[in-house]
Amino acid sequence: MAMSCAAARTVLASAVKVTSEGRSKRAFEVSFSNLASVSVYGSWSTARSLKMANLDGHSTGGASNESRVTSSRAPRVQRLQNVQVMANAGKTEDTEVEKKTEEYSDTMQVAMGTALTYRHELGMNYAHVLPNLIVGSCLQTPADVDKLRKAGISTVFCLQQDPDLAYFDVDIGAIIERAKEVDGIEHIRAQIRDFDPYDLRLRLPKVVATLLQAAKRNGGTTYIHCTAGLGRAPAVALTYMYWILGYDLSEANAMLQKVRTCHPKLDSIKAATADLLTGNSKEKVKLAWFRGAKESVEVAGLDVGWYERVSFTRSSDGNWYLDRELPVGKYEFKYIVDGTWCISPDTSRTEPNKDGHVNNFIEVKGDKSTWEFREKVMAADFVLTSEHREIIKTKLEELAENKN
Repeated sequence: MAMSCAAARTVLASAVKVTSEGRSKRAFEVSFSNLASVSVYGSWSTARSLKMANLDGHSTGGASNESRVTSSRAPRVQRLQNVQVMANAGKTEDTEVEKKTEEYSDTMQVAMGTALTYRHELGMNYAHVLPNLIVGSCLQTPADVDKLRKAGISTVFCLQQDPDLAYFDVDIGAIIERAKEVDGIEHIRAQIRDFDPYDLRLRLPKVVATLLQAAKRNGGTTYIHCTAGLGRAPAVALTYMYWILGYDLSEANAMLQKVRTCHPKLDSIKAATADLLTGNSKEKVKLAWFRGAKESVEVAGLDVGWYERVSFTRSSDGNWYLDRELPVGKYEFKYIVDGTWCISPDTSRTEPNKDGHVNNFIEVKGDKSTWEFREKVMAADFVLTSEHREIIKTKLEELAENKN
């Protein structure tokens, strides 16, 4: 099924179609070899699609209490969180926004493996993780810029991509223009794809490098936000605390969870840490599919996330191939053969999650010393030393100087 540049071995595999009945159907052969890794999760397009395809088997656990703004730990958490509520005008508009919010929450719950919810129609909500570091949901109107400035915010750090903004009809241009007009506040965009831990891993170094420069330049309090303020924004805040401010990752996460129940992907933070400390080398990987495909072979997961697909190319020999370059790490994936999602039971598979869902995975290991150190970084008891932080800060400064 997958081959690295090292010698490969070939095995016979069966395709297990993802159906509600769980029936199996023999369909293909695969060519497979040992490789290397970081966990890849994410959503496909909607929560319904994810559930039907059994793709939510990637949950890493974490907070599971349903939360709209503060979580069920009220009233103490409510005292800690600074919650701003802005009502939408018009019942029809409210209804449309509520529908979008419900769909977004459904997708988020499946993609992140959590019971957290987001209510866009209630306006911004946020929490102080540190006196000068705030994590929250997205700005929705230019007026939110004024609200944050009055609250003492000097940097608004937006992690949303254009599709995130378009989904909730947020006019980012107007928000940016208002930030330029208001004295003492800077709006910065540092985009990370929603529900995609692999993209988070890859972008964290550059994003945190940008955040560090903004904090030095503007001082004061920084407001980090994504859409709901429950995934990407908490992850960036934790990484900043971990790499720059000297907190242990578990310590920082405990502080965060006390004031805002959320679901940052800690494995992505650890993987990004290992990337910076080891050089983030890549290896060539070849996926091969033999027999059983009439029209198309695709893969989801891997390094593109569950809501994206990468197509194989049919060779003159009638087989299907896909070449990728992957950083060291572990990658979960599923095949889509002629429109049918499936896994191979004879190649590496994840353990069933709490819902019984299983994915294939490959590991790209690189050299032995790099892999062994990466495994230490990924462990729960790893301690980032002052020497490690100096290496990371040096690399972040280099990234900040590189504008590309």
